[in-house]
Amino acid sequence: MQHVRLTDQVIWFKHIEGKTLLERLKALQAEEEIHLEIGGVVGRWKRMRSGVDARPTDGLKPSGAMRDIWSAWYGSKRGDRLTVREVPDENPREPTIASLFPEWASAEDEAAFRDL
Repeated sequence: MQHVRLTDQVIWFKHIEGKTLLERLKALQAEEEIHLEIGGVVGRWKRMRSGVDARPTDGLKPSGAMRDIWSAWYGSKRGDRLTVREVPDENPREPTIASLFPEWASAEDEAAFRDL
């Protein structure tokens, strides 16, 4: 099981306990988002921007609704050790017609509806 210690308004990589997750987080590009389940709550997190010297910042900031949750936890759970895991993003942001209706992806359908 992997854990993170709540010590700040952001998650610093040095507070992640779990080699696999830590490697995954370090591979993220600046501003790239990831979904994490922390303490039973799933939320979006964004890799922090690189510093002015272009070195990557080893941290994540909460994104969207997770900002309010993390801020409230910071006030009430500061110092706590929480479970953490990556949650695959199973809902693509822009689904394609082919992904919504795979049964329509045939040569016959393409020929029949090509001119519509």
